[in-house]
Amino acid sequence: MTRTHRFRTWTRNCLLGPLLFASGLSGCIELAPPQTRPQPQEDSGVLAVGTLYGPTSYMVMGQGPSGFDYDLAAEFADYLGKPLKIHAYHSLEELFQALEAGRVQMMAAGLTTTPARQHFWRFGPPLYEVSSQLVYRNGQPRPRDLGALEGELMVAKGASHVELLHRLKQEHPGLSWTETTDFDSDELLARVAEGHLAYTLADSTSVAVNRRYHPELRVALSLGEPQSVAWALPRDSANPLFSDLLDFWDSQMRDGRLARLEEKYFGHVQGFDYVDTRAFIRAAESRLPRYQPLFERYAGDLDWRKLAAISYQESHWDPNARSPTGVRGMMMLTQSTAKRMGISNRLDPEQSIRGGSEYLQQLITRLPPRIPEEEAIWFAMAAYNIGLGHLEDARVITERHGKDPNSWLDVKQYLPLLRQRKHYQSTRYGYARGDEAAHYVDNIRRYYDTLIWLDSQSRLDRVIESQSAQHME
Repeated sequence: MTRTHRFRTWTRNCLLGPLLFASGLSGCIELAPPQTRPQPQEDSGVLAVGTLYGPTSYMVMGQGPSGFDYDLAAEFADYLGKPLKIHAYHSLEELFQALEAGRVQMMAAGLTTTPARQHFWRFGPPLYEVSSQLVYRNGQPRPRDLGALEGELMVAKGASHVELLHRLKQEHPGLSWTETTDFDSDELLARVAEGHLAYTLADSTSVAVNRRYHPELRVALSLGEPQSVAWALPRDSANPLFSDLLDFWDSQMRDGRLARLEEKYFGHVQGFDYVDTRAFIRAAESRLPRYQPLFERYAGDLDWRKLAAISYQESHWDPNARSPTGVRGMMMLTQSTAKRMGISNRLDPEQSIRGGSEYLQQLITRLPPRIPEEEAIWFAMAAYNIGLGHLEDARVITERHGKDPNSWLDVKQYLPLLRQRKHYQSTRYGYARGDEAAHYVDNIRRYYDTLIWLDSQSRLDRVIESQSAQHME
């Protein structure tokens, strides 16, 4: 049996439809390929990385590519001094075959380090942990255990959840499921939310992110033990890229960059409010189109969707909104701020949006230059809520506790201390509702995520309509 044939057999039987793992990997070990590659891939001068399309790994939007794995891969390429070449795939099968064929040097796609995968690939250091969650639709009976499923359970073929299900079947002999190549994990979550599928399994991070777009999703159970997510390389006995990866990971951990990336993509998605999310999606579909041209016109260097998200947090896009403290309008400006921005009528949507955008961008320019550019917007949002003075007090408190005052991950943890007298009495500006400012920024980030997704769906619908019209012609 050739190595290629062994790989295809192992892929079919283990990765794309695992045998029963009664003891370790007993059903797959004999099919595993050798531990070295006869012809190692030559250094092509670029870092070729395979990934999957999806909100947590890799997306290409109007602002360019993004995603946890993409951002980290770009930094790894910079560390190596090589250009990054991303190969994005729509299915796990395509991704796995790309690594075997040598088209990519490594896989960075939110892969969990399961026993079967560890037998075939060499995983790098853990990036973060996820749990496998059984997901169902709001309004349907919540299953209390795997023996109480009343409907079809479907998972993506090749997903780590297949391996888990085979292990769980030993405890629940009646457990059954369907494996599909027609839908990826995110698409299966959408089908559950839309009522087309009863259940699916998904990683906890993916569920948290997707609930921003599909608030009908509910978690019934967390299954198995938490697993580490890591990048995967071929099991070459002498692969210099693996040593480079270890050195890179060590440097990322030391300077806190890995933690900041995790905060950027996952730190704000855990707080979920079903009613608020549904209300936001409805408002984005019914009310936002009226004001979107204004957000786009006055966004300046900002992504207009960030400005729109701030406005929703402030006023729910109500031009007549007012608070007991006297702030008013779409961007809830104070009288003094409106005057400084040259705004004569805070209730005029255009004036309010222009003034709020200019004020936010002024806040960004007044932040210490040591704050990373990509995080400055979150600091500015917090200052929009509680003022630059209180934000600076929070940064001082953060530094007093031995943390980084230029990291939003650290500062947002210490903002709530502005409520406590033993902390705020030694600050310049005193008491502030810092916990509300941290929550305020997280809310805006969640709204922004949802707007990105809604915008992508709108673009996709337009492409489909255009293609359909061309076909009709």
